[in-house]
Amino acid sequence: MTFATVMVSLALNQPNEARLQVAGDLAARFDAGIIGVAAAEFTPPLYFTTGEQAQELVEQGEGALQNRLAELEQQFRSVVGERAASLSWRSGLDFPARYVLAQARAADILVTGSAPPGMSDAFAIASPKDLVMEAGRPLLVVPDNVSWLDLGTVLVAWKETPEARRAVTDALPLLAKASDVVVVEILENSSDYDACEARLDDVVAWLGHHKITASARVEEPGTGRNVAAKLDAVAADLTAGLVVAGAYGHSRFRELVLGGVTEHLVTRTERCVLLSH
Repeated sequence: MTFATVMVSLALNQPNEARLQVAGDLAARFDAGIIGVAAAEFTPPLYFTTGEQAQELVEQGEGALQNRLAELEQQFRSVVGERAASLSWRSGLDFPARYVLAQARAADILVTGSAPPGMSDAFAIASPKDLVMEAGRPLLVVPDNVSWLDLGTVLVAWKETPEARRAVTDALPLLAKASDVVVVEILENSSDYDACEARLDDVVAWLGHHKITASARVEEPGTGRNVAAKLDAVAADLTAGLVVAGAYGHSRFRELVLGGVTEHLVTRTERCVLLSH
């Protein structure tokens, strides 16, 4: 159980220090290589002109983006330093999400930053909201306030879905290095308590077959049944440094719509989150 190659996605106009530190930490823990990746697409101004002036404007804009991508490469190499078994860099003039999704084939895990609530600049940022459903790799979302990957306690957010099963499987290398693993299910109906206990016992036993010691915890839905808030409260109570969860969502009229908990985990999380779809 290991990660051989870590990929970290950098943003042009957001802080990158936290995600770089965590990517370097991952590489050091698993003796893995790191691929840094970034992309941007030039956005013509609203008063865009034509002819030679337009071509000059495009060349200037793309040149500025190339300079910024070069700065990001320098930051990547400086922060990650010698913690990785190998380093490589990939960048291009393209929509960031499209570019990063194409490069993800080369990695075992993709590290990115959290996305602020609301709209993000698709020309400059590969938002985790865009990556999570299509990367085909586990996505490690790192908030800006994190400086290392804390595996003291890992919370596995269980739900009886294929996405949750895939997430806990993808997380096995991290769970194997954790000091404490707690599998938590938040009940949707209090009458389901016994069935929930049986499900969690199976997950704990399955982890045990992989030589990972885990415990189970059933949580009542609580007032208002706000699952995202309840999950945050449990994670805080456990002082969890990492949450592992399935990612849920769908496309509606070409717009990605994430489930409420998934949306919360990529926009408002205070700790690292590993998501799989």
